[in-house]
Amino acid sequence: MRKQLQLTLVLGIAFSALLFHNPTHAQGIRGKVKTADGEPLAYASVYVRNLGDGVPTNEEGNYEYKLPKGVYDVLIQYLGYKSQLETIIVTDEWITKDFVLEPQEYTLEEVEVRAGAEDPALTIMRKAIAKAKYHRLQLQKYSMTVYLKGTGKLTDAPFFLRKTIEKEGFKLDEAYTSESVSRITFTQPNKVEEKVISIRTNGDNQSTSPAPYIQTTFYQEKINGIISPLSRSAFVYYKFKYEGSFFDQNVLVSKIKVTPRSRGEQVFEGFIYIIEDLWAIHSLNLQTSLLGFQITAKQQYAPVAENVWMPLTHTYDFGGKIFGFEGNFKYLASTREYEIELNPDLEVVPEIIDEKVQEVPDEAVGFNKSVSALEQLAKEEPKTRKEYRKLMNEYEKESLKERDEPDVIEESYYEVDSMAKKYDQAYWDSIRPVPLTESEIQGYQRDDSLATVEVAKMSDVDSVAKKARSKYRPLDFMNGASYSLGKGASIGFKQNWTKTSFNTVEGFKLGLGLFYRKEKNTKAADSVSILRKSFNIEPELRYGFSSNRFYGKVDFRWSSTLNLSGTTFGLKGGRYIYQFNGGEPINEQVNAVYSLLFRQNYMKLYEQTFGQAYWAHRVNSGITYRVNMTYAQRTELFNTNNYSFYNKPERVYSPNRPENVETGAGSFADHDILKLNAELEWRPGIKYGIRNGRKYAIADRSPLVKVAYTKAFGGIGSTGTASDFDHLELGIQHDYTFGVSGKLDFNLTAGAFLSNEQVYFPDFQHFGGNRTIFSNFGPASNYRFMDYYKYSTNSKYFSGIVHYQFRKFIFTQLPMLRFSGLRENIFFNYLKTDNSPNYWEVGYSLDNLFRIFRVELGAGFEDAKFLRGGVRFGVATFININ
Repeated sequence: MRKQLQLTLVLGIAFSALLFHNPTHAQGIRGKVKTADGEPLAYASVYVRNLGDGVPTNEEGNYEYKLPKGVYDVLIQYLGYKSQLETIIVTDEWITKDFVLEPQEYTLEEVEVRAGAEDPALTIMRKAIAKAKYHRLQLQKYSMTVYLKGTGKLTDAPFFLRKTIEKEGFKLDEAYTSESVSRITFTQPNKVEEKVISIRTNGDNQSTSPAPYIQTTFYQEKINGIISPLSRSAFVYYKFKYEGSFFDQNVLVSKIKVTPRSRGEQVFEGFIYIIEDLWAIHSLNLQTSLLGFQITAKQQYAPVAENVWMPLTHTYDFGGKIFGFEGNFKYLASTREYEIELNPDLEVVPEIIDEKVQEVPDEAVGFNKSVSALEQLAKEEPKTRKEYRKLMNEYEKESLKERDEPDVIEESYYEVDSMAKKYDQAYWDSIRPVPLTESEIQGYQRDDSLATVEVAKMSDVDSVAKKARSKYRPLDFMNGASYSLGKGASIGFKQNWTKTSFNTVEGFKLGLGLFYRKEKNTKAADSVSILRKSFNIEPELRYGFSSNRFYGKVDFRWSSTLNLSGTTFGLKGGRYIYQFNGGEPINEQVNAVYSLLFRQNYMKLYEQTFGQAYWAHRVNSGITYRVNMTYAQRTELFNTNNYSFYNKPERVYSPNRPENVETGAGSFADHDILKLNAELEWRPGIKYGIRNGRKYAIADRSPLVKVAYTKAFGGIGSTGTASDFDHLELGIQHDYTFGVSGKLDFNLTAGAFLSNEQVYFPDFQHFGGNRTIFSNFGPASNYRFMDYYKYSTNSKYFSGIVHYQFRKFIFTQLPMLRFSGLRENIFFNYLKTDNSPNYWEVGYSLDNLFRIFRVELGAGFEDAKFLRGGVRFGVATFININ
């Protein structure tokens, strides 16, 4: 429970990135920043211009900045208020200086606004969008120190859990705080290096690294899937309105109101401030929502070099309610001590012309595909914003092609200093750029005492605790457990609760899975990759009380894997029960529930005594092939149990032999089979990332193409009951996102039996049917209303499962529903074999209900004839479960 609550309290950390400075002097400036009415200004920027550095105020408006003796120009900034500049002399003592900020006055004189004319915001944003890629690429490399603080409060909880929460040490409306200090270096185009200097958190939470979000800049197309106001497609999603301008630090700043054309998730609304002529971000205050949680992002930028403005402070507020738990979370970022290296290719900044409202001078030149982008960037001729965007896009493409590994799209390195977790309160008080609030101080006192208890419980030195962790517990054989034998060897139980169920062939049945594992990890020749070798023995047993039949199988497997490649080979065999469809379209427990409560037995089984040798080789993350050879003797099974809680005489169990449009009596006869199966999986255009020198695949950007061939060798027995066929199949599955407008998932398969001299029912091509109220995981995995085996075939076939998710459709036209995280989907599935009618089904679903559920309504048809329809319940499609 405690870990679950900790997870709830740190929810939202993925929206923040923050930085910090580490002086050790015993003097400086401190004070409070407030309004004329005395209201504190939380997270205002206190910026020392002659140092190019600063700190934010805390939630109570207090600041503290340690400085050596000297004269400093201190600039106070806060969104919506006039900046204030004052010279302060620091001597041997702390200087207390409070600041009172007046509301910002905006003027419309700087830009002509007249009735019927285009709003000035439009040309400002067109130029800012044209320059967005320039600002993202203008720094070849930069380093900064990051201070990150996250403070969360659990403000509400289900009444029946409140006492349990208090026993775990949590109280409502109390602050829980995490802090970290890191030094981060970013190198174009995608390399991030982080060294964590210090971490202070409650419990075992270490989710304070800001590095993954350093590249999350508003100059990108999207921020965590949300369209940026500076995206190339921003005008499709937003309306912009000029709200006035003001001077700050000798630059003219325009205030632009950002209004989504369709309010809801995946878009921002609020204000963005743009610097005239430079067309860079000065600051921003934007709100959005994600999965029904409300998020507010504020950033204050400051000049760190000539014409280079970088974020100085970030604040993120995150709040929402889920399953009766409600909380508010605040994240503060302070980015300091910038060291920058300008991109020499982008030294020349041409004049940007908005051709929609400005006259294009004769000396303006267009983008020339026959000349390198780098050469064109070196010229100072003015360019229209459209031509400049083309030029920057081509420059980025040329830069990526010149890289050693153009397929690597992200690279990160993470290191934790050996002292990071050992600093005491005095250290944090000396280096923290933002004073803690009183509630945060009290929270830390509570957390420190709780953490001491937790560490004592988990200590490996405590022989009693160590013995307790390793000894056998009564339900280990059901819950799953592992027991170390030393030197990389272990034995244990798999999780066996799901192996207990009921079916009409075995009656009530028990199952037990065990394992023996021997592992060895060594560094590969590159001194970075880990070579993992393992040997596994995995027996599995089951017994049916009605059939009075015992089954068992065992798998001997050897594996050798690196980051991107690996091989697996093994032998397995035994006598066991399988569903006719090897994809197991119905879960054992679901089938047991339907059998016991409704007298409906959808799961159909056969017996197989077999031996198999198999080999799999992952060449890289883009190509994997598998080969196996199997010999088996198959036997038809029959119902042995008629038990059910449902006792009405009009309903009886169906036979274990499935109904099918193609089979005859001989399709289920006992038979032998010797078959070779070969499969190839290919992900074209796959991209990669590098983490701490180890390469990994980013598979979600590439479609998965599958090719499979199965050959059954006839004539292996004297009775003429051996399978004899050739089966070829091709499939492709992928998902594609259309901006934020929608997401398409599809799964297409086509195949044919090239020869079908003798095909028994277990080797028919089966399709993922469903007759229960439960929808399968994955939006494009199975049919919703089709019979499990009615259309199984040994001829040609085509199967298509297509699912589309809308951002705005029927009910989601209402902003309040979009803000709740609700999604609407439609699906269309189609199947045709040589001997079946055109089966198709269509449906609609409400997705992400209460942020976890999906409800589908639909119907299935044979040609134009209605077959069946109904409601299906599943988990939200954004939840990926293998």
